[in-house]
Amino acid sequence: MPSKPATVTMDAVYSAPGYLFRRMQQIAVALFMEECRPFDLTPVQYAALVAIRTHPGIDATRLSAVIAFDRSTLGSVIERLEAKRHIERKPSSGDKRIKLLHLTKSGAALLREVMPLVDRAQARMLQPLKPADRKTLLALLTQLVDLNNEASRVPLRAEDALEHFRKSS
Repeated sequence: MPSKPATVTMDAVYSAPGYLFRRMQQIAVALFMEECRPFDLTPVQYAALVAIRTHPGIDATRLSAVIAFDRSTLGSVIERLEAKRHIERKPSSGDKRIKLLHLTKSGAALLREVMPLVDRAQARMLQPLKPADRKTLLALLTQLVDLNNEASRVPLRAEDALEHFRKSS
């Protein structure tokens, strides 16, 4: 005689790590967007701008690895940043098919202006916790992300990407 399937309750859903991570991601994006509203900037656009500023002349493939973001979706992020004149694409001297990304003066100014707002959004995410709990949470999240990196659709490959970037520069 077949056994009855277990009944899943909403409490089980609400306490599941995946559900909690998804909810926190929603909250994190909402706080970021609220703080950065005057600048019409998304968290991924911000990460891309910081990476391009840090690694001028990076190509989109390397940028994807550095910020662990899907290459096909990153194309539209790059297009929006270029349309806003925050970045520019220049052909590589070694291979004209490859476009290298550079921050414009407008992009650099935007980063300077938005950084305090991003910091405030990050602080607001953790504000409800006691300082010691914030530190513990960040340490555990860092460990969890590092240990599960390979399970991601887009694993973080910053070191590999940057090593290639340094060799091609």
